Amino acid sequence: MNFKNLNLINPIIRAVTEAGYSKPTEIQSKAIPHILEGRDIIGCAQTGTGKTAAFAMPVLQLLKKHSPDHQMIRTLILTPTRELALQIEENFKLYSKYLPLSQLSIFGGVSQGNQISSLRKRVDILIATPGRLLDLCSQGHINLSKIEILVLDEADRMLDMGFVNDVKKVLKLVNQKRQTLFFSATMPHTIRKFADTILNNPIEITVNPVSSTAKTIEQSVYFVEKNHKTGLLISLLKDPSILRSLVFTRTKHGADRLVKQLAQTGIFAAAIHGNKSQNARQKALEDFRNSKIRVLIATDIAARGIDIDELSYVVNYELPNVPETYVHRIGRTGRAGAEGKAVSFCDQEERSDLKNIQKLIGFTVPVMAQHRVFQ
Repeated sequence: MNFKNLNLINPIIRAVTEAGYSKPTEIQSKAIPHILEGRDIIGCAQTGTGKTAAFAMPVLQLLKKHSPDHQMIRTLILTPTRELALQIEENFKLYSKYLPLSQLSIFGGVSQGNQISSLRKRVDILIATPGRLLDLCSQGHINLSKIEILVLDEADRMLDMGFVNDVKKVLKLVNQKRQTLFFSATMPHTIRKFADTILNNPIEITVNPVSSTAKTIEQSVYFVEKNHKTGLLISLLKDPSILRSLVFTRTKHGADRLVKQLAQTGIFAAAIHGNKSQNARQKALEDFRNSKIRVLIATDIAARGIDIDELSYVVNYELPNVPETYVHRIGRTGRAGAEGKAVSFCDQEERSDLKNIQKLIGFTVPVMAQHRVFQ
């Protein structure tokens, strides 16, 4: 199977080929033909399997095929975080390299002035977080009445993070005669039920078991007391073969504190979370990508848009209390067939969280022998 077999047009095939893609992934080969037919989709696949391209390529082709006289926004992509919005925008730019289509991402946490200026130009595809989108709609800067395609990316996370009321408000603003696409790595029953209320006779596509983890990720867990976690982390990070490590904490304060603790031992890291300015978050990501720092500490709200090549090591410094979040966290490594390691620290209070995670993924995470803790 290649991209030509999916009836994609040459400008898109040329762009993805130049980007280094040789053949479609399973979610792409299954979803693209139905999207090109105009069908609504519920797509479930593991993180790192190419979900963004699975909707981006056919959306671009549909917009190219039906080009109206008006210059209003034609596709809206809702996503939970600014990092993910920026990542999706970059992907659309990549795939539309040879097409006369434009895209823009908007999100909170930054001044809206530049975004408003950009909206005055032609925007075919708008990628947005719900809060900023509704703000600009209420101010009259955005009109969604001509939306032809609506995409909810990471739909479970977006609704789980408390955006459900905002999403419902957006649904009232968009054209009711539209194509709607749901994509996520997990699809709990409550989210599926919500999807059924806004999709029209959808095609459901599931690649790999929902909520499964990639086989390319080597998972392990350390049972460690809470006050020994930092020492264990330092000991593990002393391994020079670990070139990049993404470490997850539950709280913003915990992420900042951990950065300071690591710095005291000569391990330089940066934190990325909701309280950081957009410029600070982008700088941290760029420093991490460029290997200026080896360790990035992140909270879950910042994790969805982190797409780093050759990220081989993920650490759950604290286990998430939502089992599906574990799938998304460790899905930052082992992407596109590459190998990766996911190490979790579990203290006494987190034993129930680990049990729930293992029940969800259908896998008992191997327990590591006690590691010599940094003193």
